[in-house]
Amino acid sequence: MSQPPKISFNAADTQEATLALNDLLEHYQHHDIEDADIAVAIGGDGTMLETIHTTYERGLPVYGINVGSVGFLLNPFRPENLKDRITQAHKVDIYPLKMIATDIHGTNHEGLAFNEVSLLRETRQAAKLNIAVDGIERIPELVCDGILVATPAGSTAYNLSAHGPIIPLSGNVLALTPISAFRPRRWRGALLPAHLKIKIDIINPDKRPVSATADSTEIRDVVRVEIEQMATKSCTLLFDPDHNLEERILKEQFVS
Repeated sequence: MSQPPKISFNAADTQEATLALNDLLEHYQHHDIEDADIAVAIGGDGTMLETIHTTYERGLPVYGINVGSVGFLLNPFRPENLKDRITQAHKVDIYPLKMIATDIHGTNHEGLAFNEVSLLRETRQAAKLNIAVDGIERIPELVCDGILVATPAGSTAYNLSAHGPIIPLSGNVLALTPISAFRPRRWRGALLPAHLKIKIDIINPDKRPVSATADSTEIRDVVRVEIEQMATKSCTLLFDPDHNLEERILKEQFVS
């Protein structure tokens, strides 16, 4: 008989998450992350992303419990039978984006994004961006507030707010979505095969500064951002069978 999983809990710093954690600790033992078999995030999508980043290198699967405001990547809070639900959970592997952002001083900064990499103007002036895909220039000058590259798991987050497409998890594509594009006026973005590399150069970065953010890692005053999917190492998310992520992403496309 297999042993029940050792759980490491990570709760948001909110009253709701603290109460939920205390409830769970009455029934389940907490283990340090180094000794755990699984991580359980308690909070909202922000706590879930924080937990994913913390556990990614260790290869621990993550089960999320929603006591936040949205919780798209999490399961409903039900304190009973947690270990049974974890054992029976549906597994979803997601692949992060690797961002290499070069700042105005020539320093390279790396970041991982499980939702999206976003570039945003820092001042009142619009950003001007040059976009290349796999070494081929696709847009010489995009005048906009910014642009983002979203994974399928992240396509229902910032990408959706920017009117980008929702991507099924099995789609194996990335969304390249402009944010308040001015010119080209009719360009609404693109769906790209996930293996392609995206390079974005900032035009006139001194006058029109731009920041780049991979999930919660923000780099200011960038001159170039290179983005590619990490295809060799994934993170496993766990979902209750009646709370399947693929089905919720599909249903989201029919919500008015």
